[in-house]
Amino acid sequence: MKKYIIFIFCCLFSLHLFAQTTETETNQSDEKVLYSLGYLLGDNVKKQLILDNEEVYKAFSQGLRDSLLNRKSQTNLEEYKPLITKKYQDDKATLSAKRKAEQDEYLKDVKKDKKSKVLSNGAVIQIQSKGKGKNPKPADTVKVHYTGKLLNGIVFDSSVARGVPAEFPLNSVISCWTAALQEMKPGAKATLYCPPDTAYGNMQAGPIEPNSLLIFDVELLEIK
Repeated sequence: MKKYIIFIFCCLFSLHLFAQTTETETNQSDEKVLYSLGYLLGDNVKKQLILDNEEVYKAFSQGLRDSLLNRKSQTNLEEYKPLITKKYQDDKATLSAKRKAEQDEYLKDVKKDKKSKVLSNGAVIQIQSKGKGKNPKPADTVKVHYTGKLLNGIVFDSSVARGVPAEFPLNSVISCWTAALQEMKPGAKATLYCPPDTAYGNMQAGPIEPNSLLIFDVELLEIK
């Protein structure tokens, strides 16, 4: 009987430890979820606002903390709303100008490469392998594999990752593609550098910020 009681006690104690461990793991998981959410929110804010020193970070995080804890605002929010709007507009213009300067400098270096061909619309193509056959015409439907990247290397779209080639009439896509793919033959592989005015211009397109240079690795599989 004594051994049985000790066994029951050990089982109960083990269950208690398991419950504590599970609760701890759940709490840690929740904390990591919220931390990840906070980090992503910070990333999103950085894309729209210039927060470039520790004092600014402190002020921003204090406002966020006071709101989340339902504390009274330290400022007259109605008074500052127009100033917040102005900061968004000013910072957007500054960030856009900075991005343009970086892209122009990058594209300038690309154009110096011997492989580069600058097209009439300002797009640049570097053919890696030539392929064989005829070049497509604007009205042709083409079948391609591609990966689209931003200047920072982030992939925003990829038929390669999906495992399914894309098919479309050549005159129905961005002008960078319309012009560049006419330089390629079936089987050819190339890198396209598309300035904003040959891509999405000042429009936001998913993760693509307005006035973004786009880079595509393209393989022309077939002219349909």
